Amino acid sequence: MTRIAEIRLDDAGQPAPTPEIEQERRVAVFDLLEENSFCLPGRDAGPYHLGLAIRERRLVFDVATAQGERAAEFHLSLGPFRQVVKDYFQICESYYDAVKTLPPSQIETIDMARRGIHNEGARVLQERLEGKAEVDTDTARRLFTLICVLHFGA
Repeated sequence: MTRIAEIRLDDAGQPAPTPEIEQERRVAVFDLLEENSFCLPGRDAGPYHLGLAIRERRLVFDVATAQGERAAEFHLSLGPFRQVVKDYFQICESYYDAVKTLPPSQIETIDMARRGIHNEGARVLQERLEGKAEVDTDTARRLFTLICVLHFGA
């Protein structure tokens, strides 16, 4: 039961995402709910409902049990994410442009770079969550995507 069963993004008041950003969001949420690993150290209360938001320039994880009881809330500084999110948006933009005009070999090169930056973002997230929540690499990657989606309008 160490998993996320529901996820909610608080993006109220932010501009509407581009179609590409909205697609990234849908895929990340779907994949995350299909398979993830998330637990709070010292607790055995999963599955969890996770709310993600950016408030006062901090990333907020609001974790509740499936019964709606608050399990944890923690705020992470956005500072360690800023450069990797910026790099990720830039490489994604290059990728979306490349898909329209470049040959497959060049698209694959850009996609490999995109995956590398995505992995770096997941690693940063896992470090920032240390002692607060434990997530596997795939879960961290999907959560990083959602963090990027939230950054889009912030």
